[in-house]
Amino acid sequence: MEIDSSPIGKCSKEHEKIYQEWFNFADSDSDGRITGNDAIKFFAMSNLPKHDLKQIWAIADSKRQGFLGFKEFIAAMQLVSLTQSGHVLTNEILHGDVDLENLNPPTMEGLDALLAKKKHTPKSSEAELNGSSVLQQSPSAQWFTSLKSAKKVPLSSVTSIVDGLKKLYVQKLKPLEVTYHFNDFVSPLLTNSDFDAKPMVMLLGQYSTGKTTFIQHLLKSSYPGAHIGPEPTTDRFVVVMNGPDERSIPGNTIAVQADMPFSGLTTFGTAFLSKFECSQMPHPLLEHISLVDTPGVLSGEKQRTQRSYDFTGVTSWFAAKCDLILLLFDPHKLDISDEFRRVIYSLRGHDDKIRVVLNKADQIDTQQLMRVYGALMWSLGKVLNTPEVVRVYIGSFNDKPVNEAAVGPIGKDLFEKEQDDLLSDLKDIPKKACDSRINEFVKRARAAKIHAYIISHLKKEMPAMIGKAKTQQRLIDNLADEFVKVQREFHLPAGDFPNIEQFKETLNGYNIDKFEKLKPKMIQAVDDMLGYDIPELLKSFRNPYD
Repeated sequence: MEIDSSPIGKCSKEHEKIYQEWFNFADSDSDGRITGNDAIKFFAMSNLPKHDLKQIWAIADSKRQGFLGFKEFIAAMQLVSLTQSGHVLTNEILHGDVDLENLNPPTMEGLDALLAKKKHTPKSSEAELNGSSVLQQSPSAQWFTSLKSAKKVPLSSVTSIVDGLKKLYVQKLKPLEVTYHFNDFVSPLLTNSDFDAKPMVMLLGQYSTGKTTFIQHLLKSSYPGAHIGPEPTTDRFVVVMNGPDERSIPGNTIAVQADMPFSGLTTFGTAFLSKFECSQMPHPLLEHISLVDTPGVLSGEKQRTQRSYDFTGVTSWFAAKCDLILLLFDPHKLDISDEFRRVIYSLRGHDDKIRVVLNKADQIDTQQLMRVYGALMWSLGKVLNTPEVVRVYIGSFNDKPVNEAAVGPIGKDLFEKEQDDLLSDLKDIPKKACDSRINEFVKRARAAKIHAYIISHLKKEMPAMIGKAKTQQRLIDNLADEFVKVQREFHLPAGDFPNIEQFKETLNGYNIDKFEKLKPKMIQAVDDMLGYDIPELLKSFRNPYD
């Protein structure tokens, strides 16, 4: 199984030079992005009808980011050229038999005259027009220098959906999180890199279920620091990312790098960071997604207590950041250990990301496979505790040919179809990345609101003068009852409340009397963000030809 590098944005060096000049001309903000407004002005020179331009934008902006980068711009220009030549527009047109490298740039009426005029413009005034003065501070730097709340986010300074989310976070959601210690109880505060990170896929499973082999199978090569064996070999969390050369970066280093989305892992301490590393290597697949290899989940209380860090907490942190979670099982390891059960419980709230992989399925014959599949579904049903059936992919995800002697021709055909389905799921991740960012942001905003209600309710229950220590202990002991009171008072869904035991554990380290009272203005700001600002943001960056 292999993910091919996308042909989108590929062209000859000669054509790339032409497209770069066009891109710089079309990019009105000089921020490396062609927005919808830029596209409307520039693409009009092609003289194509609006419905064709609408389809060209939809194919080029497949990730639904609301803008085109340079590669996507080249793809759009290639689509314009193909449409002008009489080709029928489809989503597969750039993946077909067209020789993209030798495809001539499209005809853009009046563009040459405009480019010639621009070349004769004095450089100083050109810099002023493009807003590229060296003294000018970048918009993202400005957003992250102030926590000052604003009633409305001016969309004029935002050039993508992710930019808009960053601004909304700093102006409306972050003040609420800071006021009610959301970062200590639930999730660390977000940084720029959390919004800009590539989509991630995490692999979880007991030892020797083939997690590292699965990654090597996808990459068609080993990654730096990979070890494979029948015993527990991967003893650390490894993030496999794209990079200029092959190297391993230690956890303590990667956690403090501003351009990496792992600063939140510092809360798990040095004991965890010494068991965390980043493997970088140049690879076309890693340009689009990052992969998270994890230590094999162990069985038995002794092994759990011997871990020097909170394994379940770390997997929960990664689950919130990841776009897809693959649970790997082996036909000979169907039992779900106590630690694995805790890990699966910690994935609550991320059920839509979970996929199950029954790996090494060619080690048993068809009849045994049928029984193993039934046993796996029964085991999962008890742990996942949902009436819906979880999606299970069956296959043998390694570089060896399928053992046809064991599974027969029907089994071989089944494995190939299952592998294609899983491959399709992985291919969709980069396309859905922007939607996932919005989804996670909205989930976080709702969780922060509920957290603020809980914290302010506990503060309200504290006495003014005498018996504070006794009242605090009573509130902690009867936290479940307090959650019910909050739920009824504010009409909140019970399923959105945090884990009681984890909340109790963190609450023990705080003085409830020092908490803030409920600030309705802050709650209203988040409600406005969810009700008006995010829908307005999505509306502003939809297809400009709609």
